[in-house]
Amino acid sequence: MTIRHLKIFIEVVKSGSMSAAAAKLYISQPTVSQAIKELEEHYGVLLFNRLNRRLYITDAGKKLFSYAQTVVKQFDDLEEKMFNINKKEKIKIGSTITVGESILSDIINRFTKKEPHIEVYSYMNNTQMIESKLLNSEIDIGIVEGEIKSSDLISIPEVEDYLVLICSTKHPFAKRKIIKLHELARENFAMREKGSGTRELFERYMQGNGIEVKIAFEGSSPEAIKKEVINNNYLAVISICLVEAEVKKSQLHIIECADGAWDRYFSIVYHKDKVLTKGMKSLIEVVRAYKNISSLIKADSASRLVK
Repeated sequence: MTIRHLKIFIEVVKSGSMSAAAAKLYISQPTVSQAIKELEEHYGVLLFNRLNRRLYITDAGKKLFSYAQTVVKQFDDLEEKMFNINKKEKIKIGSTITVGESILSDIINRFTKKEPHIEVYSYMNNTQMIESKLLNSEIDIGIVEGEIKSSDLISIPEVEDYLVLICSTKHPFAKRKIIKLHELARENFAMREKGSGTRELFERYMQGNGIEVKIAFEGSSPEAIKKEVINNNYLAVISICLVEAEVKKSQLHIIECADGAWDRYFSIVYHKDKVLTKGMKSLIEVVRAYKNISSLIKADSASRLVK
């Protein structure tokens, strides 16, 4: 049994037929059939049921498919690292939108000064998409504020952050020191899109307190959300690090959650099977050393949201 056998098997599973796999791999169909036969003989199991000229993967085949993907991925990583051992390292960083809008540029700036010979590619989307790209090996490492669901990913909390409720300085809430939670049920909200870690944390909190959120605007841009709050008197929940400029200009007012339920971290995330390169380890150190979130944290002028 070789890596070649496993690669052929994986392609048969993905393609659904031996002929399609043969075409994809630019080899003959008998070669594919022989590889599958040799695998079945080697492990003493049936990998596919063959009914009416169609293939149906068996339970043993499903287990092998899961193991084989991990083994082939590790082998490909080994090949890439060894062939590129004397070449310039590249690192692909994925960040969530909140992280991208607040600290990513500064993180990359600090990292490139520390590691000038490492090439950096960065990608920004919501937590759900960053998780997907990490699982599919499309990026090497992520910096996210949302909760990671997959047990195949390692998530390490590094930078403190917290959410705040924001309103326009013209909103009635801006003139009060205490806001009752039940009062939010009557308000219109500008919300992040589904898949956002910010939205998930806030909705879970509201549902846990039996309050339905009335959504008037939905979007992936924090800037657009802040404009809706300022121009249309909506409320929104957003990271503290994204509102400093508007608060200083007296455009937005902060309302902090009194029970600390909106405290969270920006976390470093990578696949559990990923071999940490020099660049990845160095990036983790840069993020770990990053403390400059916002001078607004625990601002004295903020109102308080209480149950």
